[in-house]
Amino acid sequence: MAGDISVLSLYEGFFSGGARILHSDVLAGLHGHGQRHRVLSIHGQAHREATLQRMQDDASYRKLVAAGLSVSALREGFSGPADFDEAELAAFEREVSGVDVVLTLKEQPLRLVNQAGARGKPVITCLHRSDPENQGPALAELHAAVNTGAVAALVCCAESTRAAYQAAGIPAELLEVIPNGVDARRFRPDRLARARLRRALGIASGAPVIAFAARYDLMKNVPLFLASAAAFLAAQPNAHVVMCGAGMTTANPHLTDDLALVGLETSSRVHRLGVRDDPQTLYAAADVVSLTSAFGEAAPLCLIEGMMCGAVPVATDVGDCAELVSGHGLITPADPEAIAAAWSEAAARGAEFAPALEVSRERFSRERMIAAYGTLIEQVHHGLTPAAAPAPLPERF
Repeated sequence: MAGDISVLSLYEGFFSGGARILHSDVLAGLHGHGQRHRVLSIHGQAHREATLQRMQDDASYRKLVAAGLSVSALREGFSGPADFDEAELAAFEREVSGVDVVLTLKEQPLRLVNQAGARGKPVITCLHRSDPENQGPALAELHAAVNTGAVAALVCCAESTRAAYQAAGIPAELLEVIPNGVDARRFRPDRLARARLRRALGIASGAPVIAFAARYDLMKNVPLFLASAAAFLAAQPNAHVVMCGAGMTTANPHLTDDLALVGLETSSRVHRLGVRDDPQTLYAAADVVSLTSAFGEAAPLCLIEGMMCGAVPVATDVGDCAELVSGHGLITPADPEAIAAAWSEAAARGAEFAPALEVSRERFSRERMIAAYGTLIEQVHHGLTPAAAPAPLPERF
């Protein structure tokens, strides 16, 4: 593959989340098509959302390895000092010495770039939130990398991301929006998968089902979701709620406590499925995909994936949710009764929303997203910033 652009991606870790799923999908799609990609994770495992998550167990890790990418970790666990020792810096320098471009998944890995330097290689940082000032020291690390000239471009997954980072003092000319996309062949309505999962969970074929795919995190506002679920299940005696994601298990005592507060800790109509490698099955079995986040969201992957599987999206108004959901579902205030009512309305109007969801499949195309990432990497490699690039290079991905 002589002449291919060599790219190193830096991850903080392989803990479950939409940004890692999306970024790994991009790398798998670009690798071997004029570009050679590999990944260095700072940590080899994480303990987050009451869940131990090993790199080798992660679906994104397995996807990358299956696509032929080399994936390694700088540190075995998730603990360690903020600064990197000499051996770690030397290992990073070896990794970066043979590459043309460095990508970082979010701004957190820039602490390694800022300490070690990128040996003159241009850095593209991928941003996936709309609250840059709510992520500890990450914004300071981004400013430092921008000020030294290490960052050549910043990919924003949503317009709300671009606006938020520009408001936080990041130069507008570095910010490039590439909307999130999904694999339309994988995320699609599937009657057989719908029937199988419903049978496995003891859910009647005609029962309304709400899907909630999120990690157990403050930004996801799980208590609001559960309060809404309590109101919805009380009004709909045959309905069910299905939850998946890191921490969404019976082993998470915090989630159990939250359920107890709304009287659902023993409900047979609340299903806690944890981290799953087949979210498309969950969405296909659902009538509604819901998001109750309080802050931080940009263009939530769960809403896009759920829509593509035929579930009607219902979300609070954070990030780009209103724009994503417009014409396809409902935006609600952060009120349990209002959310429960919106779920009932969305489930009843599923057939009405179906044509708009089908038309949107091209808009949320994985191929379009991957091509845009590939073009930006080529432009940066050739010394063109997004603002200076005269025209997109040919799409070969």
